[in-house]
Amino acid sequence: MKKNISIIGASGYSGAELLSLLVHHPGVTVTHLFANSSAGKRVDELYPKFRSADVRHLRGVGHLIYEEYSLDKVLNDDLIFLALPSGEAMNYVPALFKAGKKIIDLGGDFRLQDTSLYQTYYKHEHQAASYLSKAVYGLPEWNIREIKTAQLIANPGCYVTSALLPILPLLKEKLIQPNDIIISSLSGVSGAGKKSSVDFSFTELNETVKAYKVGNHQHTPEIETVLSRFGGEPSTITFVPHLIPISRGIYSSMYVVPKQPLTNEQIEAVFKKYYSDAPFVRLLGNTPPEIAHVQHSNYIDIGWKVYERNNQLILHSVIDNLVKGAAGQAVQNMNIMFGFDETLSLI
Repeated sequence: MKKNISIIGASGYSGAELLSLLVHHPGVTVTHLFANSSAGKRVDELYPKFRSADVRHLRGVGHLIYEEYSLDKVLNDDLIFLALPSGEAMNYVPALFKAGKKIIDLGGDFRLQDTSLYQTYYKHEHQAASYLSKAVYGLPEWNIREIKTAQLIANPGCYVTSALLPILPLLKEKLIQPNDIIISSLSGVSGAGKKSSVDFSFTELNETVKAYKVGNHQHTPEIETVLSRFGGEPSTITFVPHLIPISRGIYSSMYVVPKQPLTNEQIEAVFKKYYSDAPFVRLLGNTPPEIAHVQHSNYIDIGWKVYERNNQLILHSVIDNLVKGAAGQAVQNMNIMFGFDETLSLI
């Protein structure tokens, strides 16, 4: 029997990406699309691609209408996706959780267990703090057992995913220093969301690159928390995000210090130990990855280079911020929760 699915925040970029993935998922039926600001509009009014009759997997959804949310409308649903800006998901989770619904939150409200960290980096108080301990961190390659039995999933951040997957195996094996980690990431503009802003307009972003939120980006404590938890020792990072004039994609370069000299073969062996069964991790060795090779996919491509001259290891990764960094990883988590093939609708 198919699972009934609804999306709250369905008119944003992540919500639309979710719909594109779920439409051709053989195990689910999309029952409701909630978007209060777009209530009453058809999907194909906001996203004309859903009108296309010659794109098989998008047929039959363009006529769907965005609705205003009410709990009564989802009582027969099996899972609810929350694709909302930070600070909003916490208003929906308590009632949904009490109603016994499975929930996947694509935002940042349930990624941090420490409410003081949340308030410091997200700039508002947490209104559902008692549910933080109930949330399971949705990084499938490292937390699949907990994901299988979870009711509430906190989907990882996009920058976070691009950084964690290359660093964690080396940290877990105690091959690199945990407190000398530098992460420089470049992101497409869709990562800022759909809400209009002069700062994210074409004129401001075209033909330039700029760093932002240096030293206080909300993904900093998330990266440190997860590295410390799964890596096995307290970790600190220096994280500098940048905006680049492309629509989608993240390129992360990570500079780490080996505890002892490492060869390329040793590094590859460690990655294969942890990711040989991970369907969406692709190892490129000394070949630098490219954003174009992962756009519109749920893959992460990882490359690396040992610099013996100064005892430094440089890691590179690329993901699509809207897929592996958001909607695709959310569907991957849903597949695990329901016992579907992990790759269903993602390959």
